[in-house]
Amino acid sequence: MKIKLASLILSLISARPALAAIDLNSATRAELEAAKGIGPAKAQAIMTYREKNGPFKQLEELARVKGFGKATVNKLKPQFTTAGTKTGDRTAK
Repeated sequence: MKIKLASLILSLISARPALAAIDLNSATRAELEAAKGIGPAKAQAIMTYREKNGPFKQLEELARVKGFGKATVNKLKPQFTTAGTKTGDRTAK
């Protein structure tokens, strides 16, 4: 019984980071690539957009990034947030 409980606790702890939303405004390239549906090219496109336009104010802005359409954005929404948005912060990487 103790082994089963310990296994359950460990699995919940290890699954927790996977459930956390990725902040589009502060995520590193590696963090972006860790999201399902984001590869190196899309991660770079997000970072380039962020550098040129500043932080994302809402997730729907992702549709303005090269390689992202509305359907793709809708699929990705559960994985991302813009919670860390800081006005005027154009250096997020």
